[in-house]
Amino acid sequence: MEKLKFLVFGAGAIGTYIGGSLVSAGHKVLFLERPGVAEEIRGRGLRLEFVDSQRSPITIPASSFTVVESLSEAFRRDSYDFAIFALKSFDTSAILENMKPYATQIPPILCLSNGVENEAALASVLGADKVIAGTVTSSVNRTVVGEIILEKLRGVGVGDGHPLSLCLWEALHGAFLKARLFPRSTDMKWSKMLTNLMANATVAILDMPARNVLAHPGLFRIEIAILREALAVMKAQGIRVVDLPGTPVRLLALAAKLPTYLLRPLLGRAIGAGRGGKMPSFHIDLHAGRGKTEVEWLNGAVDRYGEKYGVPTPVNKQLTGILLAMTRAEIPLTNYSGQPEKLLEEITG
Repeated sequence: MEKLKFLVFGAGAIGTYIGGSLVSAGHKVLFLERPGVAEEIRGRGLRLEFVDSQRSPITIPASSFTVVESLSEAFRRDSYDFAIFALKSFDTSAILENMKPYATQIPPILCLSNGVENEAALASVLGADKVIAGTVTSSVNRTVVGEIILEKLRGVGVGDGHPLSLCLWEALHGAFLKARLFPRSTDMKWSKMLTNLMANATVAILDMPARNVLAHPGLFRIEIAILREALAVMKAQGIRVVDLPGTPVRLLALAAKLPTYLLRPLLGRAIGAGRGGKMPSFHIDLHAGRGKTEVEWLNGAVDRYGEKYGVPTPVNKQLTGILLAMTRAEIPLTNYSGQPEKLLEEITG
């Protein structure tokens, strides 16, 4: 197929995985990164390792791609067929300010960020005709700058509502990213958010592994309440649950209807095995002291849409408030650490 030119916003775990895969497939890729990170990548190149396949590790020399530190430099160097937006939701507003002077030059952009509001934010600056919704369900871990390990290959979702969606899908699929087109982007994004909600906020607040949270009967009820509230908000909007690449989300939604005593052994094992001892993103951001959290764009979004559509979402609302307060150092990190009963008392209050 025709080789394309990609502008990749961010060389974190997902940006490195997607961008590096595209480079290895012969596409021309330019990464936009912060100065320190950009310099490090220029010095070491990229390395992709694959735990979940027979593929050998891929080492990509820095001469095979470009890394720049500003959009002005990116557009001085070239024009692009597509952009990949692979940043955390809490970074979206800042990068949008940088995008505004270059809105006419930015190509159609695939938004892989978690949450359900980033596409609308991008469209407010670039125009709806330039935004393609996307999801990543593959499990990717960044070890150091420029190096990732693909722990579980599931795939990439691409919204099929754009005239260039098929072209983008072909490029991603040809780069061994296991891409799949989705006719309704909103179904895809909300279904992905369901998977992000589970064993995330509670794990961060309690500083406990997911398997321990899910094994606790009271905490498991909290997890199911998070899920059921989100499903009710989706139903109120006419949004359907869909399976994502390698991720049976419809089964998760169906299981949520079962009595908790039947559900816990099944769902607890499934999610616990998937996460293992690895901490989720909320925990990593909180305990690294970054002062930022995506809870506002996940549990917080469930609460906002619930209020808009008249659906009660008390558990998502309370967890959002607690985790935001901990992120802002208004509540000490030790306040709930290893104390499930304390959190349960406050949530069920």
